Parts: sequence; structure tokens; C-alpha cells
Amino acid sequence: INRNFRNEGISTQHNPEFTMMEFYQAYADYELLMTMTEELLATVARQAVGTDQVTFNGHPISFAAPFARVSLREGARVAASRRLGREIPASVLRSRNEAAAVARELGVAIEPGNGAGRIATAIFEALCEDQLVQPTFVYDFPTEVSPLSKQRPDDLDTVERFELYIGGFEVANAFSELNDPAEQRRRFEAQLVERAGGDLEAHQMDEDYIRALEYGLPPTGGEGVGIDRLVMLLTGSPSIRDVILFPLLRKRD
Repeated sequence: INRNFRNEGISTQHNPEFTMMEFYQAYADYELLMTMTEELLATVARQAVGTDQVTFNGHPISFAAPFARVSLREGARVAASRRLGREIPASVLRSRNEAAAVARELGVAIEPGNGAGRIATAIFEALCEDQLVQPTFVYDFPTEVSPLSKQRPDDLDTVERFELYIGGFEVANAFSELNDPAEQRRRFEAQLVERAGGDLEAHQMDEDYIRALEYGLPPTGGEGVGIDRLVMLLTGSPSIRDVILFPLLRKRD
């Protein structure tokens, strides 16, 4: 459990400095982590507030397992279909040109260098995130937006990753770790191309990390859970400022 800093602005859901619990488990994958996370959060809710049923922003929320699950592309496809009033085929979000056309029709901003995976993710974030009030695992992210995650063996454009949404925002992020050094180098090189194209969030090359993978990493699952956001949910606090451990500004009283 540690302090993190990300210079990404301030809102009721985000503070540049925040608290995260991060853990890794050897010989685990994202499926096992989903089951573990359901157990973990239900237990935390019962022990912290005496029940797995809480209220946040006027919405009753149940931490009881099982949580809902939806793949990212399917969630984006269904939401886009509803918004546009017609059925969007699944194949559309795997084609860069077709996905871009749908994004433009929806008014979702994309960059010229974005591939189909990044566009599908942008559509999901714009249409779905704030609608996920009950605990929901969004899984199977595009490889394009997940440079450290292991690919699905049956789909090279998809990785074994999930994000957990509760109350309309992300609470956890997890994936089966990519442990192939050659593939990791290729991913970093692709990220460098995106960074050169103006994407400042793209990863830079990390030779030390690749060297460590060359020594060997067993199959591993890793997860990060936002402690401040979880406390917001459990206490019904509408703003992250109400729950961060060491706020920069304190009330006089």
C-alpha cells in the first residue's frame, strides 16, 4: 500500500497524489484475480461498515459476489448501437477506418495515430464508464492500450486485462503480466512510435525491465486497487478530498 503521484488534474474522483494497494501473485492470471477481487472487496465492506450493501451518490451498491462482467469491445459496441439507433457489428471496432467513422458519428474525439483498439477504448470511456454503478469487471482490453499485459492465446489484438468499475469510476486495474522479453521489447518500440506521434502517455523504453524479464518471470497476475476511491464508496463520500489520508489543504475546524 503506497502513495502514487500522477499529474493528471484534480476532480471529485481524482487527486494527483493518491493511495494504491498493489500486489502480484505468481502462477495467477486475470481470471483468478477477478475471483479474488470479488472476495476481497466483499470482505472489506463487511468488516469496515458491517454490510456488503452500501449507498453512493444516492445509488444502492452491492459488493456481494458475483460482479457483472463485460468485455471492453462488446460494452463499447452495445453502447454505440444504442446511441446511434442501429446495430453495430462486432467487426467494426476491429477495423481502424470503420471504428473511426463510428467515433466521429458519436462525437468521440480521437487522434490521427489511434488504431482500432485505442478508438474502441475511447468509445467505451465516453459512453460506458459513468454508467457502471454496480461492481462490473470490464475485461479483454485491446493490446494497443495495454503494453504490459499478456495477450490472449486465441486473439493477438486482445490482452488478459480487466478494470473494475463501481459507482461510475475505475476502482481497480489488473492483468496477466507479459513475461516474454522479446514481445515486451516489441510493445515498447510500438509505444515509442506513438510517443513520437504526440501521445505523451505512451511508455518509454525500459531496458532494465526487459533485462529482468530475460532472467525470468513466472506466469504472474498483478493488480492495483485505488484505496481512496474504495473508501469513497464505503463511506458514501462524494469527493476524494473527503477521504485522502494527507490532503494538501485542511479545513480550519
